[in-house]
Amino acid sequence: MDKSVIKKLFSGLCCNVCKHDFDEDAIFIKREEKNLLVLQIVCPECGKSFGMAFLGLGGLALKADVKDDALEIQPTPMPISYDDVLDAHQFIDKLEKDWTKYIPDELKNI
Repeated sequence: MDKSVIKKLFSGLCCNVCKHDFDEDAIFIKREEKNLLVLQIVCPECGKSFGMAFLGLGGLALKADVKDDALEIQPTPMPISYDDVLDAHQFIDKLEKDWTKYIPDELKNI
């Protein structure tokens, strides 16, 4: 994938130490697979490393009818709500003591 496309994802973001904008020189592609990029982000001005980023590309698409090949983020499922967390806690709390019997044997040692 073209680094200039990835740069658009980081446009408007800057280093929290020196306030230098992230540009193509800040992004190092470490690994590229189908629908996945592993990136390292380092400020080109002060050298602060922002670690590694795993970027799933399945939800990104280039919009051909917009100037500058703007990226469009595709809709995603709704985020988990506090109620979802409480429901999950109540469900887990009500499980029987021998709930592991429902896990297939081949998955128990993973």
